[in-house]
Amino acid sequence: MNTSVEISYYPLTENYLKPIGDFIDRLNAYEHLAVKTNGMSTQVFGDFDVVMAAVTKEIKKSFDLPHSVFTLKIINADLQVIPQ
Repeated sequence: MNTSVEISYYPLTENYLKPIGDFIDRLNAYEHLAVKTNGMSTQVFGDFDVVMAAVTKEIKKSFDLPHSVFTLKIINADLQVIPQ
């Protein structure tokens, strides 16, 4: 089953851009994931088990920084391309 996850990350620190960039860079290192980023969120696409394992691992690593907030939307479909 394919999935799409939309992630917004809010590190509660003055220097918030670096932890966000690090999180995105780590997600981009996974070969079997498609990662798209814009100014509001990051979307991750791929096999459900692969996506969820990667997202869980990288969120846990991000929690090394105290007071990090994540919001996620998850759907059981690949929404990289929306059918017309």
